[in-house]
Amino acid sequence: MEVTLVLAAGGVAAGLFGALLGLGGGILIVPLLTLGFGLPVREAVGVSLVCVIVTSGAAAGVYLQRHVANLRLGMVLELFSAIGALAGGFAAFLLPEPALAGLFALLLVYTAASMLRHGRRDVGEAPLADGALIPDPAMPVPPPAWQGTLSGPGYRVQRLGAGMAGSVGAGALSALLGVGGGIVKVPVMHLAMGVPLRVATATSNLMMGVTASASAIIYLFRGGIDPLVAGPTALGVFLGASIGSRTAGRVDARILRALFVLVLLYTAVEMARRALGLA
Repeated sequence: MEVTLVLAAGGVAAGLFGALLGLGGGILIVPLLTLGFGLPVREAVGVSLVCVIVTSGAAAGVYLQRHVANLRLGMVLELFSAIGALAGGFAAFLLPEPALAGLFALLLVYTAASMLRHGRRDVGEAPLADGALIPDPAMPVPPPAWQGTLSGPGYRVQRLGAGMAGSVGAGALSALLGVGGGIVKVPVMHLAMGVPLRVATATSNLMMGVTASASAIIYLFRGGIDPLVAGPTALGVFLGASIGSRTAGRVDARILRALFVLVLLYTAVEMARRALGLA
């Protein structure tokens, strides 16, 4: 009974952070289950994917109701995330865990550094691409048709190709490590595509349920999900995600970015320790 309550409490914390930061909570659930309860890593990843689905389901409806998430952009990018999730789900049972953990730790450090480097940029404005020329007002260049379709009020979506490539990688990482892919999707949408951070966070929450479902099916058929662990953890995640999705609008964007960077660095340390055999 005590273990069940601890699992539920950990799920509440993970769901809260997942809804606020668009991460799905997996970055907290996997270390919790492996380091705190001694669960094998692949089983922890399977449980984490279930919790990611719950987090997305609890938060997505709220974000859509408040018109924060970009539904059209999320639908386009999710096609590529699902492809990456299916590939990553099969690769998870073939690739060595220490190598995956080490590469993931490097990716997290790089992403955190990128968020810090661009932290002072106005998230409400879409910057020009690196090296782009300012168009001559006398000879306006019409934007691609997809920009007007996928953009939102106050910002214009850029670099769709980069977003598609990042979504494939996010889906693969979701399946390999059970983190929902938000750690890649949010920076890609925010830094590469010019989407405001709050919109990127909400859109990431919208996408993650589908991404996690694609890979969770593979884990389920291979016996990688323990229902006795997944049940209380997922319940806690649902409660935490419900609270987080309703309070996200009250959190300052700078605080949200700082929390995001801290979570990334914490996860990088845990992944590095696992790669070195210290955890």
